[in-house]
Amino acid sequence: MQNKVGASAVGARNSFIPTTPLGWFVTIGFCVFAFIVGVELLNVFFTDPYADAPILFTLQGTLAGIPIGWLSIAMFGSLLMVLSAGMPLSFGSGALTVIFMYMVGDMFMVNMIPTRIFPMMTDYQLSAIPLFIFMAAMLERAGLIDEMFSVVYKWLGGLRGGLAAATVLASTILAAMVGIVGAAVVTMGMIALPAMLERKYSPRLAIGSVMAGGTLGILIPPSILAIIFAVVAQESVGELYIGCVLPGLLLSSMYMTYSITRSFIDPTMGPALPQEERVSFVEKLILLRGMIAPFILIFLVLGLIFTGTATPVESAGIGSFGAILVAALYGRLTFTSIREACYICLKNSALVLWIMFGASIFVAFYVLQGGGDFVASMILGTGLGSYGILLLMMVILIFLGMFLDWIGILLLAVPIFVPIIKALEFNGLFGLPGVAPEDVPLWFGVIYLVNMQMSFISPPYGPALFYMRGVAPRWIPTSDIFLSSLPFLALQATGLFVVIVFPEIALYLPRLAYGAAGGG
Repeated sequence: MQNKVGASAVGARNSFIPTTPLGWFVTIGFCVFAFIVGVELLNVFFTDPYADAPILFTLQGTLAGIPIGWLSIAMFGSLLMVLSAGMPLSFGSGALTVIFMYMVGDMFMVNMIPTRIFPMMTDYQLSAIPLFIFMAAMLERAGLIDEMFSVVYKWLGGLRGGLAAATVLASTILAAMVGIVGAAVVTMGMIALPAMLERKYSPRLAIGSVMAGGTLGILIPPSILAIIFAVVAQESVGELYIGCVLPGLLLSSMYMTYSITRSFIDPTMGPALPQEERVSFVEKLILLRGMIAPFILIFLVLGLIFTGTATPVESAGIGSFGAILVAALYGRLTFTSIREACYICLKNSALVLWIMFGASIFVAFYVLQGGGDFVASMILGTGLGSYGILLLMMVILIFLGMFLDWIGILLLAVPIFVPIIKALEFNGLFGLPGVAPEDVPLWFGVIYLVNMQMSFISPPYGPALFYMRGVAPRWIPTSDIFLSSLPFLALQATGLFVVIVFPEIALYLPRLAYGAAGGG
């Protein structure tokens, strides 16, 4: 018995000893890092940086005077490394900012962090985020999403490709309830994907329709990303919301048309429902009764915003209370459902805000060092016209979307891109009308949100691809999930091009509602 205990103790001790070159490298690197941090903490707490000599050494101010080009490489290269290592963007960007502040300036420069974060903490418009998240969670916990898909499924299932079109339509309605892409993709993947696969739909068409439809939440109000964009770009949330309606419906209709057309060309892609599963027109109308209450809630919330009767925050508060009433009306309001909705709201709100804090101080420090002017000079120095620069920005955003979180992309790119866009003139393409200078920020905001929908399903690292991998059957290879996104990516690119060429698609409704786009 003692021999066994002794052997276990020896094994436990040996388990901490690296056995590979990589293990030794990581261990030694961690020890060196810990030693450097320990020495720097001693310098911070026990020495005066302006009077005393440092203990052993100090990294404070070692990068002072570094050219902005090299600083850009160092900051964004380090960010890519820590993200590749699996560190969350919120903590990775914040930690790197503290390190670079210390090395470029001194320990007192860190004081700019609270001055950057506190205004965000007290920003009234950001209050809409937890309220809309709670509304979505409450409706989902009430089981209304399952019922909604069942209704749409019965209405369109008789068409070839009808279930794929029903999935997109249900996702469009869900986007108006949720505003969070991950929740929409996972929910529809769990509800609609098994129904389509069971009826012999092509896995690629089924998966593609779920992902493309699910990502409409990034664009269609009440999009959480639209709120954050409006806050960062200092634009009207209400105008951005209403400007996204027509582009969102355009993309939704393109997805539905593609699914039905593709299935008519090749009936094996999306067979129609068997006759025995179809319902009469009268029965379809009866089914709509179950959707009256949630539809009224959606139109009430968005209608209050679009008409200017209430601010987005006030509308979100009404929506949250309305979601509780709808759950009670359907007999599904319980203490458990409220508790779970509150937990989801707390978790997702904290995630969003922490990412905002970390990424915003990262960009604020970079811009303070001249990074904004550096990027602007590089982009403007390409010699491209205004539309060429816009195309370059779209390509950069799609590339970033393959690697970074959607909120992180916004907070890293938008503060740099928006001032450049405002300085450009967009006089129209192919002889068509252009965009008035005062409308450019709103138009760019809509284009940005359409672009972000593309980034969500762009291989190899689009987030929706991994959401789908988590809910798709194991027998469907990951390569098929990637390939299923390509036709819908082409549709998204087409939709983006249409909104760029015909800016009135984004500006007509804001002008109708507020009298002039950009003026509300």
